[in-house]
Amino acid sequence: MSKTHYISTELLNLPKIKSIIEEDKPLELSEESVLNIKKSKQYLNKKIEENKTPIYGINTGFGSLYNVKIAKDDLTQLQENIVMSHACGTGDLVPKPIIKLMLLLKIQSLSYGHSGVQLETVQRLIDFYNNDVLPVVYELGSLGASGDLAPLAHLALPLIGKGKAYYKNKVVNAEEILIQNNWEPIKLQAKEGLALLNGTQFMSAYGVYCLIKSHKLSYLSDLISAVSLDAFNCNMSPFNPLVHLVRPHRGQVKTAERILNLLDGSEIGKAEGKMVQDPYSFRCIPQVHGASKDTIVFTTKTFKTEINSVTDNPNIFIEEDQIISGGNFHGQPLALALDYLGIAMAELGNISERRTYQLISGLRDLPAFLVKNSGLNSGFMIPQYTAASIVSANKQLASPASIDSIVSSNGQEDHVSMGANAATKCLRIVNNLERILAIELMNASQALSFRLPLKSSESVENFIKLYRRDVPLVEEDRILAKDIEKTVMFLNTMNIENEVLF
Repeated sequence: MSKTHYISTELLNLPKIKSIIEEDKPLELSEESVLNIKKSKQYLNKKIEENKTPIYGINTGFGSLYNVKIAKDDLTQLQENIVMSHACGTGDLVPKPIIKLMLLLKIQSLSYGHSGVQLETVQRLIDFYNNDVLPVVYELGSLGASGDLAPLAHLALPLIGKGKAYYKNKVVNAEEILIQNNWEPIKLQAKEGLALLNGTQFMSAYGVYCLIKSHKLSYLSDLISAVSLDAFNCNMSPFNPLVHLVRPHRGQVKTAERILNLLDGSEIGKAEGKMVQDPYSFRCIPQVHGASKDTIVFTTKTFKTEINSVTDNPNIFIEEDQIISGGNFHGQPLALALDYLGIAMAELGNISERRTYQLISGLRDLPAFLVKNSGLNSGFMIPQYTAASIVSANKQLASPASIDSIVSSNGQEDHVSMGANAATKCLRIVNNLERILAIELMNASQALSFRLPLKSSESVENFIKLYRRDVPLVEEDRILAKDIEKTVMFLNTMNIENEVLF
């Protein structure tokens, strides 16, 4: 394991989280966090003793049962009951990397000392994280408004020795995992169940995961489109900085600049006989890719705020001597951002497929379907069908989840964000984009071979040379599904430096 990451008030961001995950850094609470958690718990205990008025979620029921007072002797049972009763997830299983992010983000949120939880509870979550005990969580069940109740209940179940978790490459009953590690089940105290279940860590973990991948795919969209530009023998004048300085959207300017850098020194780019204008899927790469970049930046800012926030309820403010029931668990900021990100990433796929279509159309001295002996060979005819199918699926997935709301909890929770659905479909869009870009790379690299003896830039030629180690040129028909799979794997394992991404 690498150097320890200390949970503190120091802000998390995407590069830091990427480093924690990829370098497998163990977590530890800083002295500051330990103090904050202890002070908050002591304050809460004192308030329960002194206060004769019921405090929501601490000695009352939950949701529309907020006015039902709970006896002191029943507070532990109350907290365990909420965890068990709210563990109503169903559907597909949440991917393990996202579960690990959920643990990290829940620990971070509880560490600020506004939640009133025991130190032992947070420490056990850290034990789970450090020992790869990843609770089994389901995709479906959260409305994204009282926090991610159902998925976070499943995340919390192993704390009390219930539910299941991934452990040593198996799904194991939580009770067995606790026994193997000599851990006692946590006896949840006042407010702890609510603190664990209220929060946006399901949406946030999906968002962080999608964003890290989206930054990379944004760069790969530029790189692969640069291959397509030379493969289609495009005019480079639309990338002239003068064009973009008179419409200086940040993403647009950055995209045009990157394309020029990627294609610097290309023999094909300098060749005579270019068309005066190219199709929009080539000519408007800066405008389209750039708009998606700006969306990624906006979404990144939203999630940076969220993952450094307290999102459970009620919130404890020691210095002000107040316990306030609010709505920080409502996922509206995330729902809107996730929908926006999904649309932006779907558009990168949309324009990518259009470039693929142009490349196989028999234009610009390229053979139809990019194969020499067409007729006998269908060449790259059908990968474009596949890309078109995925693009269409992404258009369907890009329909906003955040515009919907269904009343729940007897009308108490009468507006919900549906951010959890926005999160899960955003991940599908992002994964689909990777497949669409893989198909464009297959086509563009094949088309580029017909430009020989002219060569592209050193950057592009090195990229294609690396790619050809995994996927050779297509001389005659073969099973291209295997090529798609290998290309996706190639893109997935490409190491892109943080400074390029963020």
